[in-house]
Amino acid sequence: MDSPRTAIVQQIPLKDDYNIQLYLKREDLIHPHISGNKYRKLKYNLFRAYKLKEDTLLTFGGAFSNHILATAYAGKINNFKTIGIIRGEELDGKIKSNPTLSFAKSCGMQLLFVSREDYKRKSNSNYIESLKKKLGEFYLIPEGGTNQLAVKGCEEIISKDDGQFDYICCSVGTGGTISGILNASENHQKILGFPALKGDFLKQDIRKFAKNDNWDLVTDYHFGGYGKIKPELITFINRFKSDYNIPLDPIYTGKMMYGIVDLIENDFFHKGSKILAIHTGGLQGIAGMNLKLKRKNMPLINE
Repeated sequence: MDSPRTAIVQQIPLKDDYNIQLYLKREDLIHPHISGNKYRKLKYNLFRAYKLKEDTLLTFGGAFSNHILATAYAGKINNFKTIGIIRGEELDGKIKSNPTLSFAKSCGMQLLFVSREDYKRKSNSNYIESLKKKLGEFYLIPEGGTNQLAVKGCEEIISKDDGQFDYICCSVGTGGTISGILNASENHQKILGFPALKGDFLKQDIRKFAKNDNWDLVTDYHFGGYGKIKPELITFINRFKSDYNIPLDPIYTGKMMYGIVDLIENDFFHKGSKILAIHTGGLQGIAGMNLKLKRKNMPLINE
């Protein structure tokens, strides 16, 4: 893949004097289409696919998946065919009204819509073999992109300069990004993950890849679960963009930043702390979320 831009680190001035410094690492700016952690997760998987002389990438995702869009574009610019297994048969025929899927298709991705029951078999070896019989050979990238090579890529999110921070915070989906950050962190640092999903089950997935144990999950800011949103989160995201000229996505980074600010205001962090939050991208998902918000007559996220 082409080299990413360097992620800049911006200080977020807090309105009150909490004796805490908050910074945001703009991984969302490292590539215009393969944004943030998706670039990191795909990098070494594409190197591996080249080495194996595979010409097709296959992966899984939902209707507005950041990973589907990133894989489609990465395949296009790196001369791979791409196949996206999409959750939900009802989406077939609705591609034009879906900004994520229409972009993926414009990149040449073949979209295969499956039932939710079949989608649950995405990690089943027999199901994968049945896809190979139907579609031909391919290089498999898991849902969300998380595997050992993805974690290796996510280790590169953290630089030596980031050793100055006491806390590093990131949103959590499948656990690959936080695992990479953990492996690259220093012993004095505390890594906090903010899951976009309900529950503590992600801890087991993270332990598969993480070498260090200086981490915890903050599970109070999922706003109802994956893809769920509430008016107070919309207000926060819009105000954050207005105040700092930084857009946040509503699925991952928006929830994390809401949580960090709330924890600061409630004295969770010790005085004098320096906090680094990771902006993992995913801004393309705002358009899809706004489609849902329009149907519910809720306020929209400023794009």
